[in-house]
Amino acid sequence: MNKTMTGAKMVVEALRDQGVDTVFGYPGGAVLPIYDEIFQQNHIRHILVRHEQGAVHAAEGYARATGKPGVALVTSGPGATNAVTGLTDALMDSIPIVVLTGQVPTFMIGSDAFQEADTVGITRPCTKHNWLVKETDTLSATLHEAFHVATSGRPGPVLVDIPKDVQFATGNYTEKKLRKSHYQPQLKGDIDAITELAKAMETAKRPIFYTGGGVINTGPAGSQLLRELVEATGFPITSTLMGLGAYPASGDKWLGMLGMHGLYEANMAMHDCDLMINIGARFDDRITGRLDAFSPKSVKAHIDIDASSINKVIRVDIPILGDVAHVLEDLLKVWKSRGRKTNAEAVSKWWDKIRTWQAVDCLKYKPSSTVIKPQYALERLEALTKDHDRYICTEVGQHQMWAAQFLGFEDPNRWMTSGGLGTMGYGFPASIGVQMGHPDALVINVAGEASWLMNMQELGTAMQFNLPVKQFILNNERLGMVRQWQELLHGERYSHSWSDALPDFVKLAEAFGAKGIQCKDPADLDDAIMEMINHPGPVLFDCLVEKHENCFPMIPSGKAHNEMLLGEASTKGAIDAGGAVMV
Repeated sequence: MNKTMTGAKMVVEALRDQGVDTVFGYPGGAVLPIYDEIFQQNHIRHILVRHEQGAVHAAEGYARATGKPGVALVTSGPGATNAVTGLTDALMDSIPIVVLTGQVPTFMIGSDAFQEADTVGITRPCTKHNWLVKETDTLSATLHEAFHVATSGRPGPVLVDIPKDVQFATGNYTEKKLRKSHYQPQLKGDIDAITELAKAMETAKRPIFYTGGGVINTGPAGSQLLRELVEATGFPITSTLMGLGAYPASGDKWLGMLGMHGLYEANMAMHDCDLMINIGARFDDRITGRLDAFSPKSVKAHIDIDASSINKVIRVDIPILGDVAHVLEDLLKVWKSRGRKTNAEAVSKWWDKIRTWQAVDCLKYKPSSTVIKPQYALERLEALTKDHDRYICTEVGQHQMWAAQFLGFEDPNRWMTSGGLGTMGYGFPASIGVQMGHPDALVINVAGEASWLMNMQELGTAMQFNLPVKQFILNNERLGMVRQWQELLHGERYSHSWSDALPDFVKLAEAFGAKGIQCKDPADLDDAIMEMINHPGPVLFDCLVEKHENCFPMIPSGKAHNEMLLGEASTKGAIDAGGAVMV
């Protein structure tokens, strides 16, 4: 039965109807009616961020850690344009978020009114879909459709632009259960294609599972089925940055992350395999390297919910359109019904080859007793936190890649990072969203000092809502990844890759009322990390690390998977002029 109410009340009612418990936002004139309704209820928590970009990244963090859609609420004009970076980030990484924006009244649209912007036009390229609602009677149905689109098929960000007069006006509210959507993505894969893949698995001599964020996005069932398939076949498995945790890092079939800063053994296995089974990844350029040299001798299968991702970058031999969990379930059934066969002798030899690559020890680095190496900092962070109920966020840069290399993830939804867009400033607000979703967990944001400063204002949010997020800054006083590329690829011309005006992070933390810790001696690091973990509130940890450490392995841009730079401490190759090992 329809209920009559204002558009502003419809927004709050629809959020409740969708099971939303947390909204991240920042008020302004064009959303004041909605904020007035939020004030008059106690079912939905509103988290006041300090910048709209922070609101959207927080919604992303919440979504990725909980598996539920994140929600952000911002005003018109600059409120909406400030949300664009977060929307694009979520689109690239397939994160389900719903962003609600205020808009000037419908009769003023197009008049260059105060704080007017063409929000739908601006955000069309960076959302899965968006809507401008011009009639209050259609608002509730549009909101329900927004949640459905955001969470169905390949997840992604959506935006609903709501003019102020629509918020004030009265209309009929339609309940979620009464709304039938026309958007119904295909979930079941083609059984003939699945059977073809099962046959290929039976005869493959050098198979590999190449997995991505799509495994995690499909929910717990996807990760569980993947683990069952890996253990049943004995095939090696690697993952993109976004897929870490779908298969446990402690698993004996795990090769580690692949890609530009992936492990030597993972990249070499991808290059030399004869059957590549892509599950929920999109063949992005950080993975493929030079396209014409990408795994040239393999049969390639691709399982993906998004039809536009199949054959978009790499032509595949066995395309399977469908939800990862559904397809893996059917693949296991077909493979088992055919006798659970693999080419066991050849696969055993394949593992022998992989172990020779693992023996290179590509993450080995030169230790120091006088300065904290960033790799050592993350090794100690891993050792001291792995037994906690732990969630890790990162900013973007060297520290992000080191975190992916040195931190182990046993379960999905424990790793939040900006993959496709590479957004500096993502990690801190994302950690706030994660902490809201898991209030009793240990939430750590591994950061670089430059990235962290991009959204440092959210320390006010963490303090206001007593969110004990831990900011673990690897401070090398450099834009580390930029400096590394300038050293290795631009003749050591260090153009604007450092700052001469960094703050005292301990004093900065204290200015917000938070805990500040600084550590520069490796001998003191364990005690300092434990102090951070045990502090009940937000902590800003300034870990002073080696200023010119490079992140290896590294595939230089435009090179193939088997053309990697390794650190000089690894056991393979000759040292080149850049202080790295080319293999």
